[in-house]
Amino acid sequence: MAGLGLSTIGQIAVPVRDIERATAFYRDVLGMKYLFSAGNLAFFNCDGVRLMLDIVEDKRFDHPASVIYYKVTDIQAATAALREKDVVVVGEPHLIAPMPDHDLWMAFFEDPDANVFSLMSEVPRKT
Repeated sequence: MAGLGLSTIGQIAVPVRDIERATAFYRDVLGMKYLFSAGNLAFFNCDGVRLMLDIVEDKRFDHPASVIYYKVTDIQAATAALREKDVVVVGEPHLIAPMPDHDLWMAFFEDPDANVFSLMSEVPRKT
């Protein structure tokens, strides 16, 4: 395994309880590009990374998902758009870190299964 150098993410799994409800949320509320369904799985394209919604059968995987950070240009507008669709926002947009050429902002929200995700925005500094 030495020198394997994993770097490209091909797919991320998110555990859900109701595949139809979750598919509708990710497709219709978040506007993700729906690819296909197979049994209790639904797949979406997130700019080349596949997101898989999964009703888990193995209890080792039955826990909230890791936080996925979705890049947006305007974090205030994106957060407002989520609210308009009745998405639960659990962390308002806020500055995380001032960087040399931009400010890093984040906001957090939940899906219907209480998985927490983030919006992130790299806001260029005005010179």
